[in-house]
Amino acid sequence: MTSMSRARVARRIAAGAAYGGGGIGLAGAAAVGVVLAELRMAKRQVGHGSGSRVPVADGRYGHTYDSPGEPPLRLTVLGDSTAAGQGVHRAGQTPGALLASGLAAVAERPVELHNVALPGATSDDLDRQVALVLADASRVPDICVIMIGANDVTHHLPATRSVRHLSGAVRRLRTAGAEVVVGTCPDLGTIEPVQQPLRWLARRASRQLAAAQTIGTVQQGGRTVSLGDLLGPEFAANPRELFGPDNYHPSAEGYATAAMAVLPTLCAALGLWPAEEDRPEISRREGFLPVARAAAEAAAEPGTEVTAAVPTGPRGPWALLKRRRRRRVREPEPAPAGQSPASDRRSDQASA
Repeated sequence: MTSMSRARVARRIAAGAAYGGGGIGLAGAAAVGVVLAELRMAKRQVGHGSGSRVPVADGRYGHTYDSPGEPPLRLTVLGDSTAAGQGVHRAGQTPGALLASGLAAVAERPVELHNVALPGATSDDLDRQVALVLADASRVPDICVIMIGANDVTHHLPATRSVRHLSGAVRRLRTAGAEVVVGTCPDLGTIEPVQQPLRWLARRASRQLAAAQTIGTVQQGGRTVSLGDLLGPEFAANPRELFGPDNYHPSAEGYATAAMAVLPTLCAALGLWPAEEDRPEISRREGFLPVARAAAEAAAEPGTEVTAAVPTGPRGPWALLKRRRRRRVREPEPAPAGQSPASDRRSDQASA
């Protein structure tokens, strides 16, 4: 599918989400049904070698930057098992911990991490997760990261419904005062047990949803980063290293690769980058585009950021497409005694 045709499909899905439309097919109902069967067979392997527990990484990161009178930045993670960090054994290997540690280093300020992501969640669970996040009005996060979408494809959740729930979550968080960065639907075509031509269909469905998620998020004032094949051609070239033991969730190296691409957008959203970093670089093929076209291009290129720009134009709202330089992130050191995050949490629900 070309970028232009993907943009048209994404516009239709986003419009249906905004105006209450029904389920617009992602890649054809019959084809998707076969893909779902393949993906569900693949998911039966989930848990073989990774256990049923997800490490809990909640807590404070960047203790060396503690300063009297300066509160820590608050980072909250929402979404499914990718957001939770299923597939790794240590809390410091989860994407939340990696992002909190990296953000603390850039801001030179402690970061308080809270993760409400639920393995097995689809986008319609975001309503519940946002309610948890905003339950205490005195502790609204400075920034939220949402990673969601894979289960929407495998469970055949209508794309319009999926985007409607995501857009509503972004709107509520932004209204409360939090910045929001969405990691869009990952590329399910990289899952090893799924064979061709179904792998191609899974990739097509994933990219269509990712593009529509971008439109919905940007329209509500959030930013997106394309997770694609979990952020780099090295993923497809080296799946044994970047997938976890279950061949479905990322490995520690896979999560680190994803966090390395998402971190610069977190920093930009919080104003931690120099202003010139937000200017488009022609040499990196960055620039201002109609939001649907920017969304389609981002869906095809992992690690690409899209954020709102010119409010309107001859072809509707415009967005800034950025290909930010990735920032290497390292697994955080264990917290001081008495302040370490809990070791793990039970996940008895269906894995994402």
